[in-house]
Parts: sequence; C-alpha cells; structure tokens
Amino acid sequence: MTLALGLLGLFAGVLTTLAGQGGGLFLLLCCSVLLGPRAALAITAPALLLGNLHRAVLFRRLVDRGIAARTILGAVPGAFVGGFLAGRLPEWLLHVLLVGITALSIARALRWLSFEVPRGALGPAGFVVGAMTGTSGGAGVLFAPVLLSSGLRGSAFVGTIASVAFATHAGRVVAYASNGLFTRDLALPIVVVALAITVGNALGERARAKLSDATTTRLEYGVLVVCVGISLLGLG
Repeated sequence: MTLALGLLGLFAGVLTTLAGQGGGLFLLLCCSVLLGPRAALAITAPALLLGNLHRAVLFRRLVDRGIAARTILGAVPGAFVGGFLAGRLPEWLLHVLLVGITALSIARALRWLSFEVPRGALGPAGFVVGAMTGTSGGAGVLFAPVLLSSGLRGSAFVGTIASVAFATHAGRVVAYASNGLFTRDLALPIVVVALAITVGNALGERARAKLSDATTTRLEYGVLVVCVGISLLGLG
C-alpha cells in the first residue's frame, strides 16, 4: 500500500506540473478507492498544502495580491466550515460530492459551463469553492475559472491560484485536525505522499519543456475523465 501511495503521489506531482491542475483530484480519488473518502481527505490535504506552498514561493513576485487577498478572505473560512463537516458526513455523500466536483471540472474544461466572477464577488465565490474543497477535497480545480474570469493569465495566474490553494488547504488541515481526522496510522502515508509529490513536481518541470501546450491540455482533459471513472468505481 505504501508503494502504491508513493507512486500515486509521484504521478500526481508530475501531472500537476505538466497540465497545471488535475493531479490533486486524481490523487484524492485514487486514495478514496484504496482507503475510503475520509482517509483520502486526511492524507492528501497536507501533501497538497505543501505542493501549493512550493509553487506560491516560486511565483511569489507575480502573485496578484489584491485578487489573492479577496479570494482567500472567503476561501479560508469556507474551507474550515467544509472541513469541519467532512468528518461528520456519511461516506456515500462524500463519494457523491467527489463525482459531482469531477463532473463540474470536466464541464468547465470542455467549456460546457462558463463562470463570470467580478472582482467584488471573489470573496463569496472563494467561500463557496473553499467549502466544497473542505467537504470533498477536489474543488481546488474550480478556483481556476474563478480566477481566470477576473483577468489573470500566465505566470500571474499560476502564482495567485497557488497562493489561494495553499491558504485553502491550510484551512482544511486545521479543520481536519480539530475533527480528529488525522490518526497515527495515517502519519506514514501522509509523509510518503508529500515526498512523492515533491519529487513528481521536479520531474514534471523537466518533462514540461518537451511538450506542447496542446498536449498538456489533452492531458488535463483525459485525466479528469479518468477521475470520474475511478470515483464511480469507488461508489460500487
């Protein structure tokens, strides 16, 4: 099991660096199938926290602090509320939320749905997405359309979304800790996944230079589709 978690974390790190997103959702859903949704939330939250912190530091000079601050003001309390509820919701409902978040992500990626969020609404939007992230863990990808609709592009978008995601995952971790979601038997899996993601990020950075933008986009879409299949298998 430890080896499987390490390989999943490695792949998630590579994928997120290549495609920009999707690795965390893929990791969460795979861990949900292997260990159940509550354990998956507890294992992935600290690892994703560190991964986003690393990206936020790398792009710190390009972060749009105004947009980040508005979104974080809503996202952090939202993540805490959602994280508090995650320890009390039935497992079948967590599975349903995971499937729903993945489906919304695919609809956004394929442009079946569009999101227009004015800057004044970033706080409330951040709260909603933060709460979804706390309860199901996979809603981080929904920050992308929220921030893109505010005008962010390129490296400024990468740095800003990493900052928002880091703050959101921090709220999740605090909520999960207060809920008793972290147990001693999860300590080793958490460390393994976190280290594997770090290595995956480094490998993905090297591989990205050899791939076109079109290829990385196809990777994102394909992985999200696979995530739906994995989550549905988990439901069974």
